[in-house]
Amino acid sequence: MRNIQPYTASSVTARWAIRGFVLAALFTFPTVSPASGAELLVSAAASLTNAFRDIGKLFEAGHAGSRVVFNFAATDVLLAQISKGAPADVFAAADPDAMDRAEREGLLLTGSRRDFAGNRLVLIVPAGRQNLSSLGELAAPRFGRITMGSPRTVPAGRYAKAALDRAQLWDRFEPRCVFALNVRQVLDYVARDEADAGFVYATDAAVMSDKVKIALEVPTPMPVRYPVAVLRGSRYASEASAFVDLLGSEPARKILASYGFVSP
Repeated sequence: MRNIQPYTASSVTARWAIRGFVLAALFTFPTVSPASGAELLVSAAASLTNAFRDIGKLFEAGHAGSRVVFNFAATDVLLAQISKGAPADVFAAADPDAMDRAEREGLLLTGSRRDFAGNRLVLIVPAGRQNLSSLGELAAPRFGRITMGSPRTVPAGRYAKAALDRAQLWDRFEPRCVFALNVRQVLDYVARDEADAGFVYATDAAVMSDKVKIALEVPTPMPVRYPVAVLRGSRYASEASAFVDLLGSEPARKILASYGFVSP
């Protein structure tokens, strides 16, 4: 599935604002010059793609000689990679459950875990379609294909399944579900009109607001929270800790907010 990088008027405005944050950060954060030049590997949930790319630039601007390399995928896929020994310095997940598992497996640097952002689960439809007043309306014939991340590997899929379970609709809709590898794939399916509706985060819907629309905000049994931690096997623990600290800074919070993330 191709990586989509659409540009809308709102996104261009946000990017100009972000450039201002980066420039301001040059005078806010002290410059660090690691002896060998750190190449920080950050494994992050797919829904963080756009925001983290900008935050990576912010980090590099304040840490001369360091470079941030991202690995974006579904949270559980990332955890499986890390558990099997894939190199990574920072792990940013789209739900606490995956981070709990990482903690139980002893993968995290003690005391480095924290929540840094929140999100909202929404139901999207192709642009031009009508809104819904409840999840029950998905039973209408016009919703032949409903897409969501696999609940086995994608936090957004788990949140969606929990919401449908609570509404006593899961058993009814599961046969019509098309399970995707991550939320960006769900977004792609709906944007190309290959699915009639899909469950994503509000931040994902904003990325392609010209091709999809939010038809319904979906209440979830638990708030959508994003935890982050330094991994115990990090080669650059100091720089990894600095990246985690940066996520709680005002410039990083402004970047996250510009993409629709909320306080955890």
